[in-house]
Amino acid sequence: MKIFIKFLLLTTLFLTLDASILHFKEYKLKGKQKGDTLLVFGGIHGNEPGGYFAPAILASHYKVNKGTLIVIPNLNFDSDIRFVRGLYGDMNRKFVKIKKRDPDFETVKEIKKIILSKKADLILNLHDGHGFYRKKWENVVFNPKAWGQALIIDQMKIDGPKYGNLDKICKNIVEKVNKSVFNNIHVFHVKNTKTRAKDEEMRKSLTYFAITHHQPALAIETSKNIHDTTTKVFYQLLAIEGFMQNMGIKYKRDFKLDKKHIKALLKEYGKVKINSRMMIDLTRARSFINHIPIKLKGNKFVFSHPLGAPIRKKRYFQLKVGNILVTTIKGDYFKLSNKKPTIEIISNGKKINATNIFKVKVDKSFIVKAPTNIRVNVIGFTLKNHKNEANIVIPVNKIDKRYSIYKDLGAYRIEFYDKKNRYIKTIIAEVKD
Repeated sequence: MKIFIKFLLLTTLFLTLDASILHFKEYKLKGKQKGDTLLVFGGIHGNEPGGYFAPAILASHYKVNKGTLIVIPNLNFDSDIRFVRGLYGDMNRKFVKIKKRDPDFETVKEIKKIILSKKADLILNLHDGHGFYRKKWENVVFNPKAWGQALIIDQMKIDGPKYGNLDKICKNIVEKVNKSVFNNIHVFHVKNTKTRAKDEEMRKSLTYFAITHHQPALAIETSKNIHDTTTKVFYQLLAIEGFMQNMGIKYKRDFKLDKKHIKALLKEYGKVKINSRMMIDLTRARSFINHIPIKLKGNKFVFSHPLGAPIRKKRYFQLKVGNILVTTIKGDYFKLSNKKPTIEIISNGKKINATNIFKVKVDKSFIVKAPTNIRVNVIGFTLKNHKNEANIVIPVNKIDKRYSIYKDLGAYRIEFYDKKNRYIKTIIAEVKD
């Protein structure tokens, strides 16, 4: 039961597969002590994973004790899971003018509303940019036109706001971050685009929209020429923490900020609940899972990971975390039953009430106790002359390992159907080591 409750607390995203556009999620981490507010946007460009995995970790693994941290990791969610800059065009060029029929219209409208709400004392927009920014031309990778490894400001300062001196603040952050870079190539600089005078395209951007409405804002750009996401996420978090410290926001994280621990976090994909009837641990899931009971349409997936989302292709569903394809499931269509039968699983002499849970631990064998009008199907197990596998002994070594739902084997689906063959739920039986 603890696992289920913890999952519900982690759950952050409802997705209806029939929806045409996935929507971003806002996380608010508020400390007991009042303080300043930092607003972090990520994922406005879907081909920049450093820009969305960093805020996903920020939302999931940080706790704020003083001040407030507002995190939106997946602004451009449709693009993030498809690993394209902008599925409907460049979202970061739609903050001056956007047509109502543009698929990004509602998203951009809501982002503007958040910015204009004046909740934030400072706004960060996270990106991965090409090359390595340098004030003087060195070559095609290291030059003034590059964007990577830089804090991007539209102008030096905004008069009035507490954090309006953007140039000074960013230079302080850069000095701190550069003490922890892995080599001299990765050093950060401050890039002032002087947007109002020199950059017409940047006048259409999120940060400049904020600036024109007297909201201090800037971008953190790690380099696309750094090819491993772990390093980019490390630098993004390092810079964000620098801004939090500068603002007096006190925080804790549940991991050590280094590449080893970030790499491990990036391989944690969380859980997904399908139609409130089955729960899969995506970190352990096989790359392909066959014969998952689903509805013909209107299926609901709930992901615990901020970047979790499905892409449907007829009977197939790609379950993704950001741009990473975690697993593909193939569905079998069933009507859903409203029945909620009492279920008990007996293993090694212990009785487990499994009515309201989605997984159980079993030993060398188990028995599924269910009402006589409920059909039980243990996937991968066959016993001659038994179409219903309720109330019989199921030896674990007689279940075909090919049907284990997880890569580490030893986890098998127990499915329940009513007498009209309508699907009730799935419990995963995990074999104890």
